[in-house]
Amino acid sequence: MAKIVFMLLFLHFVAFTSIAEEVFDVRQHLSTVTRYGASKDIKENAFVSSKVPDQCSPIHLNLVARHGTRAPTKKRMKDLENLSTQLKSLLQNAKEKGSSLEKLPSWLWGWSSPWKGKTKGGELIIHGEEEMYHFGSRIRERFQELFTDDYHPDVYQIRATQIPRASASAVAFGMGMFSGRGKLGAGNHRAFAILSESRASDIMLRFHDCCQNYKLYRKQQEPAVSKLKEPVLDEITRSLAARYELNFTIKDTSTLWFLCKQEASLLDITDQACGLFTNDEVYLLEWTDDLEMFILKGYGNSLNYRMGVPLLEDVVLSMEHAIKAKEEGYAPGSYEKARLRFAHAETLVPFSCLIGLFLEGSEFDQIQREEPLKFPLKPPQKRTWRGSTVAPFSGNNVLVLYSCSENNISKYFVQVLHNEKPIPMAGCGGTDFCPFEVFKEKIAAAHLKHSYDNLCNAGMDKRLGSKSYMSQFIEMFGWISSGKNKDKVSPKTEL
Repeated sequence: MAKIVFMLLFLHFVAFTSIAEEVFDVRQHLSTVTRYGASKDIKENAFVSSKVPDQCSPIHLNLVARHGTRAPTKKRMKDLENLSTQLKSLLQNAKEKGSSLEKLPSWLWGWSSPWKGKTKGGELIIHGEEEMYHFGSRIRERFQELFTDDYHPDVYQIRATQIPRASASAVAFGMGMFSGRGKLGAGNHRAFAILSESRASDIMLRFHDCCQNYKLYRKQQEPAVSKLKEPVLDEITRSLAARYELNFTIKDTSTLWFLCKQEASLLDITDQACGLFTNDEVYLLEWTDDLEMFILKGYGNSLNYRMGVPLLEDVVLSMEHAIKAKEEGYAPGSYEKARLRFAHAETLVPFSCLIGLFLEGSEFDQIQREEPLKFPLKPPQKRTWRGSTVAPFSGNNVLVLYSCSENNISKYFVQVLHNEKPIPMAGCGGTDFCPFEVFKEKIAAAHLKHSYDNLCNAGMDKRLGSKSYMSQFIEMFGWISSGKNKDKVSPKTEL
């Protein structure tokens, strides 16, 4: 009898634990607007990471990071001000028609944008500064062997794009990393250099801005992406209109979803705009954002990520230089130990694809053959490709080069940490601890055989076949043809 009681108590505990783990938090479903802390709390299928052997020590570190949490851009703040006017009109119309207003959330009455009156936007906010500062502190603590040298820009190179939120992120990270290493202020900070390339020629961190073929590809695909998203937005718009008896349009739904993301991520408000949507609707809206990211920045087309070859080449070369310094016994302080880069989702997402992250089954072989992958599975089906984990605010890839001594012979391995957690590389047999030569030959070589100039400046008609590619998918998914609402929504997202 005691055994039966124990078993019942155990089953109750397991059931309660499962329910607790499945508590819905909209802040973890905001695609690329997800804040870093919320992203790190997402529990997915746990990957069992490799144990770094005791005889291995880190000798070099590469970082590719997205900027921290930022304010909405000036354009999107204007959209929110227009939403305020639209909501007033919808409420007035409903009142005049005698519609029941009992179901309407009270916040809708008299709502105005929290960013009303601001003339600037897109800047790193306090949350973003804190994310980067603490990230820098954790990296220094985790890899203490690499950060014992006195600061010098040739030992710890820090680069950022000329977009202020990226350079501000680099500064916040550096303050965390080098705090206590100088004599400036109460925190004993020290000055450090941030290198930047002109926006017009930064093919390392803003390759998407300099690649003419990509710009043309994106311009061609945006209408198709909008068409793919339209049925979901149309379905949710009809549900919202029925639920609240307001004549919402697709554009209203899209802007309300944008407001939800901004409120939840930047202000920790989850019971206003986000409260308008059911959990299932949030899953679908999140998926439309992830789908857009997949097609325009990810595995949807090889150009999306292969234009990042200058960045991948820089990463590989920095590792080779570190290996040479180790082999030839360079004196401490005379060679580079870390190369730290701060950019955007348009940088981090392609780079994650270049090194083969978030792939399943035979997908790695497909991208080696430059074949587009299938779209991310639509909810309720589970998918690996999620903006909230692939590229949240402050999202990052850390590539650590290890030297492992065995019988007085050094061997070199690469471990990839995504958002500070070990992640498997499909090109290395699904492990996160990959021999450097395998990393070069199996993962990097297929991309590095392409030149940036040929990818981005040569004629693209035959290479991309973008119209026929997208039309094939449009024909494949019959549900795309539904949704006749002519109130189009631009798929362009400021990241």
